[in-house]
Amino acid sequence: MKVALIKYNAGNIQSVAYALNRMGIEPIITDSEEEIRASDKVIFPGVGEASTAMHYLKEKLLDRLIPSLNQPVLGICLGLQLMCRFSGENATDCLAIFPLDVRRFPPEGKVPQIGWNALSQLKNPLFKNIKEGEYVYFVHSYYAPVSEFTVATCEYLLPFSAALQRDNFYAVQFHPEKSGETGAKILKNFLEL
Repeated sequence: MKVALIKYNAGNIQSVAYALNRMGIEPIITDSEEEIRASDKVIFPGVGEASTAMHYLKEKLLDRLIPSLNQPVLGICLGLQLMCRFSGENATDCLAIFPLDVRRFPPEGKVPQIGWNALSQLKNPLFKNIKEGEYVYFVHSYYAPVSEFTVATCEYLLPFSAALQRDNFYAVQFHPEKSGETGAKILKNFLEL
């Protein structure tokens, strides 16, 4: 199975690659359209700031490529946010795969949310063999609201989308690569889609 990790100027690619290595998969880390299109699965990881990341995606024409992919695509953390229509982080137009606007958590809470939090309302093959209330690891100041595309929720100051799905596009706000056994199962489920 060929797995492509989209290379752009947002961190975290290496930890996702190591998580896949532990599962016996050697991903290719690439920003090449040919290599990405030829892959069976595509992972769009990310840690960073929305406007800088979008600038890089546009420079490499990845902003056109990603929404046009037909194989299963998994966005992680900033990847999820960039797959939405707009981010409140520096008022950034994003990829619009999900017609949602990403917002900053309200200022009365401790932001960013850093740490473990429980998943609920799981409804997707991504969460096969995952129980309600299992914990995964988050680091984020912005969130996608709960919508018709939400396939898992979480609560931090307010309910938000822990995972989204539309057609062949999947996205998680948490870091499966840092979420122990639960995260490894979710990555495995994605690879088996």
